[in-house]
Amino acid sequence: MKALAFIGSAQDDLRAFPAAAREEAGYQLYLVQTEKEPDDWKPFSEIGSGVNEIRVRDSSGIYRIMYVAKFSDAVYVLHCFQKKTQKTSVSDVELAKKRYNSLVRSLRP
Repeated sequence: MKALAFIGSAQDDLRAFPAAAREEAGYQLYLVQTEKEPDDWKPFSEIGSGVNEIRVRDSSGIYRIMYVAKFSDAVYVLHCFQKKTQKTSVSDVELAKKRYNSLVRSLRP
C-alpha cells in the first residue's frame, strides 16, 4: 500500500469536511492507496500529468479531492475543497497547479 502525503493545507482542509464526506473521502483515498480506482473520479490533466479528482457528494454539499498517484512512493493529495459552482473555480485550479509543480520540483534528483 502506498503512503498518503498531503501537500500544503490539504490535510486540514480535508479534516474540515463534514463527518460523512470526510469518511467517504478517506475511503476513496484508501482505494487509491491500494491501487484501486475510486468510485467517482475524473482525470484533471489541466493541473498536471497524472492528476485526478475524487468527487464526493453528501447532503451538505459537493466535495473534491485532487491527488496524484503516479509516483511510486506515495499518493500525494494536492487540494481538498467544497465545490460551490458547476465549474471548478480558477483559484482552486491554480492552487492545485502550484502544489503539483512544487511537488514535481521537490521529487527531481
